[in-house]
Amino acid sequence: MKRKQGATGADEDGGESDDSSLVNVDFEFFDPNPQIDYLALKRLSNQLFQGDAERLQIQDLADLILSQPLVGTTVKCDGRESDPYAFLTVLNFHVHQNRPSIKALIEYLLSNSSSNPEFHSTLQNLIGPTALQSTNHVAFVFSERLINMPVQIVPPMYRMLADEIQWAIDDNEPYRFTHLVFVTRVYRLSAEEAAELHSATPRTKRNKGISAPQGGGVFSFHPEDELIQKHASHVADYSFSSSEPREKDSFGLDVGGRMMLVPIENLPHLIKSFNETYAPP
Repeated sequence: MKRKQGATGADEDGGESDDSSLVNVDFEFFDPNPQIDYLALKRLSNQLFQGDAERLQIQDLADLILSQPLVGTTVKCDGRESDPYAFLTVLNFHVHQNRPSIKALIEYLLSNSSSNPEFHSTLQNLIGPTALQSTNHVAFVFSERLINMPVQIVPPMYRMLADEIQWAIDDNEPYRFTHLVFVTRVYRLSAEEAAELHSATPRTKRNKGISAPQGGGVFSFHPEDELIQKHASHVADYSFSSSEPREKDSFGLDVGGRMMLVPIENLPHLIKSFNETYAPP
């Protein structure tokens, strides 16, 4: 076990509860474990990429992530033998460029950035076929968690990841990156949907700053993504290729993806922002 941290639990609808029903939960942080975490990691991968997961060789991706247990963190509540509720790690595009999952991921990123010419050109220069032969390495940040996990687990996970990257560099391991590529999920709301969601949010939550979005637009599933975006040099939203056209009266959220490119020199500033914004209660 890496360390243990107390955090505030969530209520049944996935949001944080009011002060009268707060529950303290101990979250334990572990290194990835190939014997225990494989199935949960596949589920989190499918949650992250939604229907596009079939394109991305998720089984190979899980195997690859679990093949480097000294870099990355899982979060559990019931000890080492339990399923992880959150996962964070990095993968080197250059070192693993011949793995099926990394080949598929590179094609996926380049394809879904094509509507943003500047971002697409930058990615071509970082992880395109010619760029993969250079000595400038780029990392994919795999970060996903169950939707009702509190954001307060994020700062320690990223602090540990930064430490592990530095220790790997000190040991001459290939973790000296120039950029980090984040992939996350977003959802889109019309102005009418946003107004309806806002009106349905309990007043106690709105008073505590946990209000639903107001006005139409694109919103992040995870609040820390807003901070990542502020430290990114490029951001692009895209639709999942498997998504069906969404009719006006459809139930559920209109979900899409977002990719963000963060220069490695911005990582300490990003972690500082996490620490300041999402300190444990």
